[in-house]
Amino acid sequence: MHLSRESEYGLKAMIYLAQQPPATVLTLHQIAEAEELPAGFLAKTFQKLVRHGLVQSFRGRQRGYRLAREASQISLRELLEAIEGPDLFQRCVFWGRRCGETSPCVLHAGWRGIKPSLTEFLEVTSLASLANSGGEHAHSV
Repeated sequence: MHLSRESEYGLKAMIYLAQQPPATVLTLHQIAEAEELPAGFLAKTFQKLVRHGLVQSFRGRQRGYRLAREASQISLRELLEAIEGPDLFQRCVFWGRRCGETSPCVLHAGWRGIKPSLTEFLEVTSLASLANSGGEHAHSV
């Protein structure tokens, strides 16, 4: 389970949205500027987040994005899977898609042992908990 730069940027942007007053709509440019992220790159990420029901997009006079539901109802796992794909937790932390149950790497057994704890951590950590701590401390399992 290797996380991409897209996940890093998406998470930063979502934390920023979660730190805004409820129902605040911000343009992609505002989010990108506030978090010092490349707006063009973030646009592709936000398309995925919209498709997965994590953010809503608005057109017209009040165009921009806002969280589709409360930050406390969005898990870190859901967010990362929206960006990285549904097979995120099937991939090896060491060699990604090159390692699996049918062709395990030398560290596969160890990864299989820790994966449930990591999965639980990502499921119980909400976007709200990250936003409330400034993204520095997540809820511990």
